Amino acid sequence: MREPSLRELLDVAMDAAYVAGRRTLAYFGTGVQPEFKADDTPVTVADRESERLLRERIGRAFPDHGILGEEEGETPGDGPFRWILDPIDGTKTFVAGVPLYGVLVGVEAHGEPVAGVIYLPALGEMVAAANGLGCTWNGRPCRVSDVDKLEDAVIVTSSITSCRARSDAFDRLAGQTRLQRTWGDAYGYVLVATGRAEVMIDPQVSVWDCAPMLPVLREAGGHFTDWKGNATIRGGEGVATNAALAGHVHPILRSETRRDG
Repeated sequence: MREPSLRELLDVAMDAAYVAGRRTLAYFGTGVQPEFKADDTPVTVADRESERLLRERIGRAFPDHGILGEEEGETPGDGPFRWILDPIDGTKTFVAGVPLYGVLVGVEAHGEPVAGVIYLPALGEMVAAANGLGCTWNGRPCRVSDVDKLEDAVIVTSSITSCRARSDAFDRLAGQTRLQRTWGDAYGYVLVATGRAEVMIDPQVSVWDCAPMLPVLREAGGHFTDWKGNATIRGGEGVATNAALAGHVHPILRSETRRDG
């Protein structure tokens, strides 16, 4: 069987993310209540329906591909492709009625991330990329900023509390940057990829939280790595930067003073 092109993979990823994201809007702002999983993270009916739609769209196009989703686990495939899904990245944000949550779709080929989509349904923003195809923001090419001084940079994170519980790295970066905000989860990475922020850091992520980020940031001219500077979605942590500031940010993260034992 012919392997799909990156363009074909990306088109399906964009379509699936859009359909699933539109479904989440049926529940957004309605006071939907979450359940709590074994790890004490929330899940709603919107998460479950969104993932079901993602799986249906992907499975219809590529029935032999593997799928890993946050809510329904892993469905093995027969070939080199695996899709990694987060039906609502930022469920706490979603439940609170804040429009900064996202639907994440990442595609791996032979174990390497090759395409990714971040869709923010309540904002109507989609960022999409595949290796060699560039990065687009609502269909138009987008790039990271060219800010090259930390003192001019905007840094964002999902939770200052979580960063501080881990180490002193956020405070050290915050003390050197122009603006610090908790515009986090998927939205923070979108801000970096589209040149509206320069640094996004997460002290703890699962693979489905960051599956699209590496191809998105790379094709936008930036970097997605773990805190040690490794370009991976399996590091258990994440940092996105524009190209000009990576050499300033990574040494601070690598030299963090840990607080979590």
